[in-house]
Amino acid sequence: MSEHFDADVAIVGYGPSGVIAALTLAKYGISCVAFERHRDIYPRARAVTVNDWTMRIFQNLDVDEPVLKCIDPQRALRWMRYDGTEIMRVEHPPSTLGIKPRFFNIYQPTMEAALRESAAQHGELIDVRYGFEVASLEQDETGVTVTAKDIDTGVVTSTRVRYVIGCDGGSSATRGMIGAKLEGDTLDVMWIVIDCRAKRWWPDRNLLTFWSDKERPVVDIALSGGNHRWELPLKPGETEADFATNAQIWPLLEALGVTGDDVEIHQHAFYRHHTRMADKWREGRVFLAGDAAHLMPPWAGAGMQTGMRDAFDLGWKLAGVLNGTLPEHFLATYETERRPNATFYTQLAVQLGRVIKQELSEEEQAALDAAHRDAAQEPPLIAPPVLAAGWLRGPLADDSIVGRMVPQPVVGDIRGVMGRLDDLLGDGFVLLGDDVDPATLLTAAEKDAWDSLGARYFAVRQQDQHTQGNDELIDLDGVLRPWLRKYGARAVALRPDRFVAAADVTGLAVPA
Repeated sequence: MSEHFDADVAIVGYGPSGVIAALTLAKYGISCVAFERHRDIYPRARAVTVNDWTMRIFQNLDVDEPVLKCIDPQRALRWMRYDGTEIMRVEHPPSTLGIKPRFFNIYQPTMEAALRESAAQHGELIDVRYGFEVASLEQDETGVTVTAKDIDTGVVTSTRVRYVIGCDGGSSATRGMIGAKLEGDTLDVMWIVIDCRAKRWWPDRNLLTFWSDKERPVVDIALSGGNHRWELPLKPGETEADFATNAQIWPLLEALGVTGDDVEIHQHAFYRHHTRMADKWREGRVFLAGDAAHLMPPWAGAGMQTGMRDAFDLGWKLAGVLNGTLPEHFLATYETERRPNATFYTQLAVQLGRVIKQELSEEEQAALDAAHRDAAQEPPLIAPPVLAAGWLRGPLADDSIVGRMVPQPVVGDIRGVMGRLDDLLGDGFVLLGDDVDPATLLTAAEKDAWDSLGARYFAVRQQDQHTQGNDELIDLDGVLRPWLRKYGARAVALRPDRFVAAADVTGLAVPA
Protein backbone atom coordinates (compact mmCIF):
# COMPACT_ATOMS: atom_id res chain seq x y z
CA MET A 1 0.00 0.00 0.00
CA SER A 2 1.39 3.42 -0.96
CA GLU A 3 2.16 5.93 1.77
CA HIS A 4 -0.35 8.73 2.39
CA PHE A 5 0.75 12.35 1.93
CA ASP A 6 -1.42 15.32 2.86
CA ALA A 7 0.24 17.37 0.10
CA ASP A 8 3.25 17.11 -2.15
CA VAL A 9 5.08 20.16 -0.79
CA ALA A 10 4.90 22.29 2.35
CA ILE A 11 5.78 25.97 2.08
CA VAL A 12 6.81 27.72 5.28
CA GLY A 13 6.00 31.42 4.90
CA TYR A 14 3.57 32.91 2.42
CA GLY A 15 5.19 36.20 1.44
CA PRO A 16 6.16 36.92 -2.19
CA SER A 17 8.55 33.95 -2.44
CA GLY A 18 6.08 31.56 -0.86
CA VAL A 19 3.24 32.63 -3.14
CA ILE A 20 5.41 32.25 -6.26
CA ALA A 21 6.47 28.78 -5.08
CA ALA A 22 2.81 27.82 -4.62
CA LEU A 23 1.76 29.24 -8.00
CA THR A 24 4.62 27.46 -9.78
CA LEU A 25 3.80 24.10 -8.21
CA ALA A 26 0.09 24.52 -8.93
CA LYS A 27 0.85 25.30 -12.58
CA TYR A 28 2.22 21.77 -12.91
CA GLY A 29 -0.53 20.12 -10.87
CA ILE A 30 1.52 19.77 -7.67
CA SER A 31 -0.35 20.21 -4.40
CA CYS A 32 1.06 22.27 -1.56
CA VAL A 33 0.16 23.45 1.92
CA ALA A 34 1.49 26.84 3.05
CA PHE A 35 1.93 27.81 6.70
CA GLU A 36 1.92 31.57 7.35
CA ARG A 37 2.22 32.96 10.85
CA HIS A 38 0.55 36.29 10.08
CA ARG A 39 -3.11 36.37 9.14
CA ASP A 40 -2.77 39.58 7.12
CA ILE A 41 -0.30 40.85 4.54
CA TYR A 42 2.55 42.81 6.11
CA PRO A 43 1.26 46.39 5.80
CA ARG A 44 4.57 48.17 5.26
CA ALA A 45 6.07 48.56 1.82
CA ARG A 46 9.47 46.85 1.70
CA ALA A 47 10.47 46.06 -1.89
CA VAL A 48 9.96 48.94 -4.33
CA THR A 49 10.51 47.57 -7.83
CA VAL A 50 10.22 44.63 -10.20
CA ASN A 51 11.81 44.24 -13.62
CA ASP A 52 11.09 42.42 -16.86
CA TRP A 53 12.67 39.14 -15.70
CA THR A 54 10.31 39.00 -12.73
CA MET A 55 7.40 40.07 -14.93
CA ARG A 56 8.23 37.21 -17.33
CA ILE A 57 7.89 34.83 -14.39
CA PHE A 58 4.52 36.42 -13.62
CA GLN A 59 3.57 35.91 -17.26
CA ASN A 60 4.56 32.24 -17.04
CA LEU A 61 2.29 31.87 -14.00
CA ASP A 62 -0.57 33.81 -15.62
CA VAL A 63 -0.53 36.55 -12.98
CA ASP A 64 1.07 39.35 -15.01
CA GLU A 65 -2.22 41.01 -15.96
CA PRO A 66 -3.55 41.43 -12.38
CA VAL A 67 -0.11 42.64 -11.25
CA LEU A 68 0.14 45.17 -14.09
CA LYS A 69 -3.04 46.81 -12.82
CA CYS A 70 -1.37 47.81 -9.55
CA ILE A 71 2.19 48.81 -10.59
CA ASP A 72 3.62 51.79 -12.49
CA PRO A 73 6.33 52.09 -15.17
CA GLN A 74 9.70 53.32 -13.95
CA ARG A 75 11.38 55.95 -16.11
CA ALA A 76 15.04 55.93 -15.05
CA LEU A 77 17.51 55.85 -12.17
CA ARG A 78 19.77 58.73 -11.23
CA TRP A 79 22.40 59.43 -8.59
CA MET A 80 22.47 63.09 -7.51
CA ARG A 81 24.45 65.29 -5.15
CA TYR A 82 22.59 67.80 -3.03
CA ASP A 83 24.08 70.63 -5.11
CA GLY A 84 22.19 69.33 -8.14
CA THR A 85 25.14 67.57 -9.79
CA GLU A 86 24.12 64.33 -11.49
CA ILE A 87 26.71 61.63 -10.75
CA MET A 88 25.21 58.86 -12.85
CA ARG A 89 22.01 57.98 -14.70
CA VAL A 90 20.62 54.71 -16.01
CA GLU A 91 17.93 55.12 -18.64
CA HIS A 92 15.80 52.05 -19.17
CA PRO A 93 16.01 50.80 -22.76
CA PRO A 94 13.24 48.68 -24.27
CA SER A 95 13.04 45.20 -22.82
CA THR A 96 14.10 42.17 -24.83
CA LEU A 97 11.88 39.91 -22.72
CA GLY A 98 8.54 40.91 -24.20
CA ILE A 99 7.61 43.15 -21.25
CA LYS A 100 7.13 46.90 -21.50
CA PRO A 101 8.78 48.77 -19.87
CA ARG A 102 11.87 47.13 -18.40
CA PHE A 103 11.32 48.29 -14.78
CA PHE A 104 8.23 49.02 -12.69
CA ASN A 105 7.60 50.73 -9.36
CA ILE A 106 5.39 48.77 -6.99
CA TYR A 107 3.59 49.16 -3.68
CA GLN A 108 4.37 45.79 -2.15
CA PRO A 109 1.24 45.23 -0.03
CA THR A 110 -0.98 45.86 -3.05
CA MET A 111 1.09 43.64 -5.35
CA GLU A 112 1.17 40.85 -2.77
CA ALA A 113 -2.61 41.04 -2.47
CA ALA A 114 -2.94 40.61 -6.25
CA LEU A 115 -0.64 37.58 -6.18
CA ARG A 116 -2.53 35.97 -3.29
CA GLU A 117 -5.87 36.56 -5.00
CA SER A 118 -4.54 34.78 -8.09
CA ALA A 119 -3.23 31.88 -5.99
CA ALA A 120 -6.60 31.57 -4.26
CA GLN A 121 -8.07 30.50 -7.61
CA HIS A 122 -6.06 27.26 -7.24
CA GLY A 123 -7.81 26.20 -4.04
CA GLU A 124 -7.78 22.55 -5.06
CA LEU A 125 -3.97 22.58 -5.09
CA ILE A 126 -2.96 25.41 -2.74
CA ASP A 127 -4.03 25.10 0.92
CA VAL A 128 -2.98 28.19 2.90
CA ARG A 129 -3.11 27.98 6.69
CA TYR A 130 -2.89 31.46 8.13
CA GLY A 131 -2.04 31.90 11.78
CA PHE A 132 0.10 28.75 11.92
CA GLU A 133 3.69 28.57 13.09
CA VAL A 134 5.84 25.59 12.10
CA ALA A 135 7.39 24.03 15.21
CA SER A 136 9.39 21.15 13.75
CA LEU A 137 10.35 19.28 10.59
CA GLU A 138 11.06 15.55 10.82
CA GLN A 139 12.64 14.02 7.70
CA ASP A 140 12.90 10.41 6.64
CA GLU A 141 13.63 8.57 3.40
CA THR A 142 10.28 9.29 1.75
CA GLY A 143 9.08 12.59 3.14
CA VAL A 144 8.83 15.22 5.86
CA THR A 145 6.44 15.47 8.79
CA VAL A 146 5.59 19.10 9.49
CA THR A 147 4.36 19.93 12.99
CA ALA A 148 2.62 23.30 13.20
CA LYS A 149 0.68 25.18 15.88
CA ASP A 150 -2.23 27.56 15.56
CA ILE A 151 -0.86 30.61 17.38
CA ASP A 152 -4.32 31.65 18.60
CA THR A 153 -5.81 28.35 19.78
CA GLY A 154 -2.65 26.35 20.46
CA VAL A 155 -3.99 23.46 18.36
CA VAL A 156 -1.11 21.36 16.99
CA THR A 157 -1.31 19.71 13.58
CA SER A 158 0.84 17.15 11.82
CA THR A 159 1.13 17.29 8.02
CA ARG A 160 2.90 14.75 5.84
CA VAL A 161 4.59 16.02 2.64
CA ARG A 162 7.33 14.93 0.27
CA TYR A 163 9.35 18.18 0.30
CA VAL A 164 9.49 21.49 2.20
CA ILE A 165 10.41 24.99 0.99
CA GLY A 166 11.37 27.47 3.70
CA CYS A 167 10.30 30.95 2.58
CA ASP A 168 10.04 32.33 6.10
CA GLY A 169 12.25 35.39 5.77
CA GLY A 170 15.42 36.69 7.33
CA SER A 171 14.61 35.29 10.78
CA SER A 172 13.79 31.90 9.22
CA ALA A 173 13.04 29.12 11.68
CA THR A 174 13.38 26.64 8.80
CA ARG A 175 16.99 27.66 8.38
CA GLY A 176 17.70 26.76 12.00
CA MET A 177 15.82 23.47 11.70
CA ILE A 178 18.14 22.25 8.95
CA GLY A 179 21.26 23.47 10.74
CA ALA A 180 22.09 26.20 8.23
CA LYS A 181 23.90 29.31 9.42
CA LEU A 182 23.90 32.85 8.06
CA GLU A 183 27.34 34.08 7.05
CA GLY A 184 28.19 37.71 6.42
CA ASP A 185 27.61 41.07 8.08
CA THR A 186 24.90 43.38 9.32
CA LEU A 187 25.78 47.09 9.31
CA ASP A 188 25.39 49.03 12.55
CA VAL A 189 23.72 52.02 10.89
CA MET A 190 19.95 52.22 11.40
CA TRP A 191 17.84 53.47 8.49
CA ILE A 192 14.40 55.02 8.63
CA VAL A 193 11.87 54.31 5.88
CA ILE A 194 9.18 56.97 5.47
CA ASP A 195 6.18 56.01 3.36
CA CYS A 196 3.97 58.88 2.24
CA ARG A 197 0.90 59.51 0.12
CA ALA A 198 1.45 62.11 -2.60
CA LYS A 199 -0.83 65.17 -2.55
CA ARG A 200 0.57 66.83 -5.68
CA TRP A 201 3.16 66.28 -8.39
CA TRP A 202 6.64 67.77 -8.12
CA PRO A 203 9.41 67.96 -10.75
CA ASP A 204 10.94 64.61 -11.72
CA ARG A 205 8.99 62.74 -9.06
CA ASN A 206 8.97 59.67 -11.33
CA LEU A 207 12.78 59.41 -11.41
CA LEU A 208 14.15 56.99 -8.83
CA THR A 209 16.72 59.27 -7.22
CA PHE A 210 19.61 58.34 -4.96
CA TRP A 211 20.75 61.50 -3.20
CA SER A 212 24.45 60.76 -2.64
CA ASP A 213 26.06 62.13 0.49
CA LYS A 214 28.58 60.85 3.00
CA GLU A 215 26.48 61.91 5.98
CA ARG A 216 22.83 61.61 4.91
CA PRO A 217 22.34 59.69 1.65
CA VAL A 218 18.69 59.32 0.68
CA VAL A 219 16.62 56.99 -1.49
CA ASP A 220 13.76 58.94 -3.10
CA ILE A 221 11.28 56.81 -5.06
CA ALA A 222 7.73 57.03 -6.33
CA LEU A 223 5.85 53.86 -5.45
CA SER A 224 2.75 52.79 -7.33
CA GLY A 225 -0.75 53.90 -6.39
CA GLY A 226 0.24 57.46 -5.49
CA ASN A 227 2.67 56.41 -2.76
CA HIS A 228 6.17 57.81 -2.28
CA ARG A 229 9.08 56.71 -0.12
CA TRP A 230 12.21 58.20 1.36
CA GLU A 231 14.89 56.09 3.07
CA LEU A 232 17.73 57.71 5.00
CA PRO A 233 20.22 56.70 7.69
CA LEU A 234 20.15 57.94 11.24
CA LYS A 235 23.20 59.96 12.23
CA PRO A 236 25.47 58.94 15.12
CA GLY A 237 23.65 59.70 18.34
CA GLU A 238 20.17 59.49 16.78
CA THR A 239 17.89 56.66 17.83
CA GLU A 240 14.49 55.28 16.89
CA ALA A 241 13.02 57.15 19.87
CA ASP A 242 13.99 60.44 18.23
CA PHE A 243 11.58 59.73 15.36
CA ALA A 244 8.62 58.10 17.08
CA THR A 245 5.98 60.54 15.80
CA ASN A 246 5.16 62.25 12.52
CA ALA A 247 6.03 65.59 14.11
CA GLN A 248 9.56 64.29 14.74
CA ILE A 249 9.82 62.90 11.19
CA TRP A 250 8.75 66.03 9.33
CA PRO A 251 12.12 67.84 9.82
CA LEU A 252 13.83 64.99 7.92
CA LEU A 253 11.52 65.50 4.93
CA GLU A 254 11.60 69.29 5.14
CA ALA A 255 15.40 69.18 4.93
CA LEU A 256 14.88 67.55 1.53
CA GLY A 257 12.48 70.27 0.42
CA VAL A 258 9.39 68.12 1.00
CA THR A 259 6.45 69.83 2.72
CA GLY A 260 2.92 69.09 3.81
CA ASP A 261 1.77 70.53 0.50
CA ASP A 262 3.51 67.63 -1.25
CA VAL A 263 2.70 64.58 0.88
CA GLU A 264 1.08 63.21 3.98
CA ILE A 265 3.05 60.74 6.08
CA HIS A 266 1.46 57.29 5.96
CA GLN A 267 3.80 55.15 8.07
CA HIS A 268 7.45 54.66 8.93
CA ALA A 269 9.76 51.85 10.00
CA PHE A 270 13.41 51.19 10.88
CA TYR A 271 15.84 48.59 9.56
CA ARG A 272 19.50 47.73 9.15
CA HIS A 273 21.28 46.59 5.97
CA HIS A 274 22.32 42.94 5.81
CA THR A 275 24.87 41.28 3.55
CA ARG A 276 24.42 37.67 4.58
CA MET A 277 23.86 34.25 3.03
CA ALA A 278 23.12 30.81 4.41
CA ASP A 279 26.02 28.36 4.25
CA LYS A 280 23.68 25.78 2.72
CA TRP A 281 20.29 26.09 1.06
CA ARG A 282 19.22 22.47 1.42
CA GLU A 283 19.22 19.60 3.83
CA GLY A 284 17.68 16.45 2.40
CA ARG A 285 14.08 17.22 1.45
CA VAL A 286 14.04 20.74 2.90
CA PHE A 287 15.09 23.80 0.87
CA LEU A 288 15.54 27.50 1.64
CA ALA A 289 14.42 30.31 -0.66
CA GLY A 290 14.36 34.10 -0.54
CA ASP A 291 15.45 35.93 2.60
CA ALA A 292 15.70 32.60 4.42
CA ALA A 293 18.68 31.86 2.15
CA HIS A 294 20.14 35.33 1.53
CA LEU A 295 19.85 38.92 2.72
CA MET A 296 21.16 41.85 0.70
CA PRO A 297 21.20 45.65 0.91
CA PRO A 298 18.38 47.38 -1.00
CA TRP A 299 20.45 49.31 -3.53
CA ALA A 300 19.93 46.95 -6.48
CA GLY A 301 16.19 46.55 -5.86
CA ALA A 302 16.71 42.80 -6.07
CA GLY A 303 16.05 41.30 -2.64
CA MET A 304 12.40 40.34 -3.07
CA GLN A 305 12.90 39.60 -6.76
CA THR A 306 15.79 37.24 -6.09
CA GLY A 307 13.56 35.34 -3.66
CA MET A 308 10.75 35.01 -6.19
CA ARG A 309 13.24 33.78 -8.79
CA ASP A 310 14.48 31.20 -6.26
CA ALA A 311 10.93 30.01 -5.74
CA PHE A 312 10.17 29.77 -9.46
CA ASP A 313 13.40 27.88 -10.19
CA LEU A 314 12.86 25.41 -7.36
CA GLY A 315 9.16 25.11 -8.14
CA TRP A 316 9.47 23.88 -11.73
CA LYS A 317 12.29 21.53 -10.74
CA LEU A 318 10.35 20.01 -7.86
CA ALA A 319 7.33 19.66 -10.15
CA GLY A 320 9.44 17.77 -12.69
CA VAL A 321 10.72 15.39 -10.02
CA LEU A 322 7.29 14.83 -8.53
CA ASN A 323 5.71 14.32 -11.95
CA GLY A 324 8.41 11.83 -12.87
CA THR A 325 9.93 13.74 -15.80
CA LEU A 326 13.11 14.73 -13.94
CA PRO A 327 15.38 12.59 -11.74
CA GLU A 328 15.58 13.45 -8.05
CA HIS A 329 19.23 14.44 -8.31
CA PHE A 330 18.18 17.27 -10.65
CA LEU A 331 17.27 19.20 -7.49
CA ALA A 332 20.99 19.70 -6.84
CA THR A 333 20.95 22.28 -9.64
CA TYR A 334 18.78 24.62 -7.54
CA GLU A 335 21.50 25.99 -5.27
CA THR A 336 24.13 25.58 -7.99
CA GLU A 337 22.21 28.03 -10.18
CA ARG A 338 20.60 30.36 -7.71
CA ARG A 339 23.47 30.97 -5.26
CA PRO A 340 25.72 32.68 -7.87
CA ASN A 341 22.82 34.87 -8.98
CA ALA A 342 22.02 35.91 -5.41
CA THR A 343 25.71 36.58 -4.83
CA PHE A 344 25.86 38.72 -7.98
CA TYR A 345 22.99 40.95 -6.91
CA THR A 346 24.30 41.17 -3.35
CA GLN A 347 27.69 42.37 -4.57
CA LEU A 348 26.03 44.74 -7.04
CA ALA A 349 23.93 46.20 -4.22
CA VAL A 350 27.04 46.70 -2.08
CA GLN A 351 28.80 48.56 -4.90
CA LEU A 352 25.78 50.75 -5.62
CA GLY A 353 25.61 51.50 -1.92
CA ARG A 354 29.18 52.76 -2.08
CA VAL A 355 28.10 55.13 -4.85
CA ILE A 356 25.22 56.61 -2.88
CA LYS A 357 27.37 56.95 0.24
CA GLN A 358 30.15 58.55 -1.86
CA GLU A 359 32.68 55.94 -0.83
CA LEU A 360 34.24 55.50 -4.29
CA SER A 361 37.72 56.72 -4.97
CA GLU A 362 38.30 59.07 -7.92
CA GLU A 363 39.69 56.15 -9.93
CA GLU A 364 36.67 53.96 -9.15
CA GLN A 365 34.27 56.76 -10.04
CA ALA A 366 36.07 57.36 -13.34
CA ALA A 367 35.87 53.65 -14.20
CA LEU A 368 32.18 53.63 -13.36
CA ASP A 369 31.54 56.65 -15.56
CA ALA A 370 33.39 55.01 -18.44
CA ALA A 371 31.39 51.81 -18.06
CA HIS A 372 28.12 53.72 -18.28
CA ARG A 373 29.31 55.57 -21.37
CA ASP A 374 29.97 52.25 -23.12
CA ALA A 375 26.86 51.93 -25.26
CA ALA A 376 27.89 48.45 -26.42
CA GLN A 377 27.25 46.93 -23.01
CA GLU A 378 24.28 47.50 -20.73
CA PRO A 379 25.00 48.22 -17.05
CA PRO A 380 24.72 45.08 -14.87
CA LEU A 381 21.67 46.44 -13.09
CA ILE A 382 19.55 46.35 -16.25
CA ALA A 383 21.32 43.75 -18.41
CA PRO A 384 19.28 40.68 -19.46
CA PRO A 385 19.63 37.71 -17.09
CA VAL A 386 22.37 35.12 -17.57
CA LEU A 387 23.07 31.91 -15.64
CA ALA A 388 26.59 31.54 -14.28
CA ALA A 389 26.37 27.80 -13.55
CA GLY A 390 23.98 24.89 -13.49
CA TRP A 391 22.13 22.53 -15.81
CA LEU A 392 23.81 23.72 -18.98
CA ARG A 393 25.91 22.26 -21.80
CA GLY A 394 28.60 24.42 -23.32
CA PRO A 395 30.79 27.36 -22.32
CA LEU A 396 29.48 30.30 -20.31
CA ALA A 397 31.11 33.34 -21.87
CA ASP A 398 30.32 36.69 -23.48
CA ASP A 399 30.30 35.11 -26.92
CA SER A 400 28.25 32.05 -25.90
CA ILE A 401 24.48 31.74 -26.13
CA VAL A 402 24.35 29.06 -23.42
CA GLY A 403 22.96 30.32 -20.13
CA ARG A 404 21.21 33.32 -21.67
CA MET A 405 17.48 33.96 -21.55
CA VAL A 406 15.89 33.86 -24.98
CA PRO A 407 14.31 37.16 -26.09
CA GLN A 408 10.54 37.20 -26.25
CA PRO A 409 9.23 38.75 -29.48
CA VAL A 410 5.72 38.58 -30.86
CA VAL A 411 5.43 35.43 -32.96
CA GLY A 412 2.73 33.71 -34.98
CA ASP A 413 1.85 30.07 -35.55
CA ILE A 414 0.88 28.32 -38.78
CA ARG A 415 -2.77 29.33 -38.31
CA GLY A 416 -1.93 32.99 -37.94
CA VAL A 417 -2.47 33.18 -34.17
CA MET A 418 -0.16 35.86 -32.77
CA GLY A 419 1.19 36.25 -29.27
CA ARG A 420 4.28 36.54 -27.11
CA LEU A 421 6.80 33.74 -27.63
CA ASP A 422 6.31 32.09 -24.24
CA ASP A 423 2.55 31.95 -24.67
CA LEU A 424 2.84 30.08 -27.97
CA LEU A 425 5.68 27.81 -26.84
CA GLY A 426 3.66 26.42 -23.96
CA ASP A 427 5.28 24.87 -20.89
CA GLY A 428 8.28 22.63 -20.53
CA PHE A 429 11.40 22.06 -22.59
CA VAL A 430 11.56 23.39 -26.15
CA LEU A 431 14.09 23.27 -28.99
CA LEU A 432 14.10 26.15 -31.50
CA GLY A 433 15.75 26.02 -34.92
CA ASP A 434 16.64 28.91 -37.24
CA ASP A 435 14.73 27.99 -40.42
CA VAL A 436 15.29 24.32 -39.57
CA ASP A 437 13.47 21.64 -37.62
CA PRO A 438 15.81 21.28 -34.61
CA ALA A 439 14.91 17.60 -34.29
CA THR A 440 16.79 16.96 -37.56
CA LEU A 441 20.00 18.17 -35.92
CA LEU A 442 19.86 15.53 -33.18
CA THR A 443 21.15 12.00 -33.11
CA ALA A 444 18.60 9.30 -32.31
CA ALA A 445 19.91 9.05 -28.76
CA GLU A 446 19.76 12.82 -28.28
CA LYS A 447 16.21 12.91 -29.62
CA ASP A 448 15.16 10.12 -27.25
CA ALA A 449 16.66 12.00 -24.31
CA TRP A 450 14.81 15.23 -25.11
CA ASP A 451 11.61 13.28 -25.81
CA SER A 452 11.85 11.75 -22.34
CA LEU A 453 11.70 15.29 -20.95
CA GLY A 454 8.59 16.01 -22.99
CA ALA A 455 10.39 18.48 -25.26
CA ARG A 456 8.73 20.10 -28.27
CA TYR A 457 10.50 21.14 -31.47
CA PHE A 458 9.84 24.34 -33.42
CA ALA A 459 11.33 25.69 -36.63
CA VAL A 460 11.42 29.49 -36.60
CA ARG A 461 10.50 31.07 -39.94
CA GLN A 462 10.50 34.68 -41.04
CA GLN A 463 7.32 36.45 -42.03
CA ASP A 464 8.30 36.42 -45.75
CA GLN A 465 8.50 32.60 -45.75
CA HIS A 466 5.98 29.78 -46.05
CA THR A 467 5.61 27.39 -43.15
CA GLN A 468 6.39 23.78 -43.98
CA GLY A 469 5.00 21.77 -41.07
CA ASN A 470 2.90 21.87 -37.93
CA ASP A 471 5.34 22.94 -35.20
CA GLU A 472 6.61 26.21 -36.63
CA LEU A 473 6.63 29.79 -35.46
CA ILE A 474 6.82 33.02 -37.45
CA ASP A 475 9.22 35.58 -35.96
CA LEU A 476 7.02 38.61 -36.67
CA ASP A 477 9.39 41.04 -34.91
CA GLY A 478 12.50 39.67 -36.65
CA VAL A 479 14.25 39.16 -33.31
CA LEU A 480 15.04 35.45 -32.90
CA ARG A 481 17.06 34.83 -36.07
CA PRO A 482 19.44 37.81 -35.49
CA TRP A 483 19.83 36.77 -31.85
CA LEU A 484 20.70 33.17 -32.75
CA ARG A 485 23.10 34.25 -35.48
CA LYS A 486 24.82 36.72 -33.18
CA TYR A 487 26.11 33.68 -31.29
CA GLY A 488 26.55 31.49 -34.37
CA ALA A 489 23.73 29.13 -33.39
CA ARG A 490 21.26 27.35 -35.69
CA ALA A 491 19.34 25.76 -32.84
CA VAL A 492 19.00 26.04 -29.07
CA ALA A 493 17.39 23.98 -26.33
CA LEU A 494 15.34 26.02 -23.87
CA ARG A 495 14.50 25.08 -20.30
CA PRO A 496 11.05 25.76 -18.81
CA ASP A 497 12.41 29.06 -17.43
CA ARG A 498 13.48 30.01 -21.00
CA PHE A 499 17.23 29.95 -20.36
CA VAL A 500 19.29 28.28 -23.08
CA ALA A 501 20.45 24.88 -21.84
CA ALA A 502 22.37 23.87 -24.99
CA ALA A 503 23.09 24.98 -28.56
CA ASP A 504 24.20 23.20 -31.68
CA VAL A 505 27.47 25.18 -31.58
CA THR A 506 28.72 23.05 -28.69
CA GLY A 507 26.22 20.17 -28.78
CA LEU A 508 22.46 19.83 -28.39
CA ALA A 509 22.60 16.74 -26.17
CA VAL A 510 20.68 16.92 -22.91
CA PRO A 511 23.02 18.42 -20.28
CA ALA A 512 24.43 15.98 -17.76
